[in-house]
Amino acid sequence: MVVNFARTSTSRELLKEVFQNIDAESCPRCFNFHMHTVHSDGRLQPTALMEQAIAIGLKGFAITDHHSINGYRAAQAWLEDWKWNNGSANSPHLWSGVEINATCLNVEVHILGYAFEPEHPSIKRYLQRKIATGEDYQIASVIAAIHNAGGLAVLAHPARYRRSHFDLIPAAAEAGIDGVETYYAYNNPNPWRASALESKQVQQLANEFNLYNTCGTDTHGLSLLQRL
Repeated sequence: MVVNFARTSTSRELLKEVFQNIDAESCPRCFNFHMHTVHSDGRLQPTALMEQAIAIGLKGFAITDHHSINGYRAAQAWLEDWKWNNGSANSPHLWSGVEINATCLNVEVHILGYAFEPEHPSIKRYLQRKIATGEDYQIASVIAAIHNAGGLAVLAHPARYRRSHFDLIPAAAEAGIDGVETYYAYNNPNPWRASALESKQVQQLANEFNLYNTCGTDTHGLSLLQRL
């Protein structure tokens, strides 16, 4: 896939362009929008994650720790230092990211937020390393907070919940979701590959509801190329 990184003016608009071109081959060596560090429930230090991202040759990615952007901030600082020493021409694009618990159709789901302003008041209540309660726990509230902070909201691994993705995706779309994590490896295969059946079903629903497709390894272990 070809994306003109220089042409697009804002982080959000650039991410939209990337999402429009995501396919089954995009992850895990070109783009990866779901990964965790020691700042939530992952095993990777942000510096080690960044070293892997550079070695793999990722063009763009997001660190999506649960209810925290501490890993993203550490990685961002590392990347700025790396660009200072190596030049920015071939450096990957790192978007802000977070994974937020919410309720949808009376089941808990995870909402991925991207390209938001971390200091915006609407998002800060979700960055306290704990699950929100009350009205803040509702999917529409989470999506609105991400949007108000200038970001995009995506339903993570839609086929992994106690309620069918055939129910959850329409409900999330009604609540204002921007995209779905279409390409996801539900059985953690090695090497990583998106689950064919679920990806096809989610992609069809994304098309039906005019949603972006995204991809990610959901890394919790020591390799960005695997989930565990």
